Amino acid sequence: MKIISKIIWLLVFIAFLGFALKNDKIVTLEYFWGYQQSAPLVILLLCFFVAGAVFCLLAMTPMVFRHRRDISRHKKTIAEIEKERQQEQAAANQAPNPDAVSNPIRNS
Repeated sequence: MKIISKIIWLLVFIAFLGFALKNDKIVTLEYFWGYQQSAPLVILLLCFFVAGAVFCLLAMTPMVFRHRRDISRHKKTIAEIEKERQQEQAAANQAPNPDAVSNPIRNS
């Protein structure tokens, strides 16, 4: 499986390298208020891709923390239930107290 993964990564890298070599033209990106920036198309695409990935990670952060908190709470609940189950098992496996046993039927 690792070899297949490495082959796929190599193919993706070669595809991106070919894309970069084909798109090496200088483009001018015009922002608001007359600000302009010139750079190769591949560099600008890479920068915007990375910026998008960072924004996605920032947007997911609250959800990740909420899930971690929920997992922690569930682990505590599971531990409490396991402790109760072990106590019940220990009580069930323990021999009954002789005083608690009612008198057997007496022969008259």
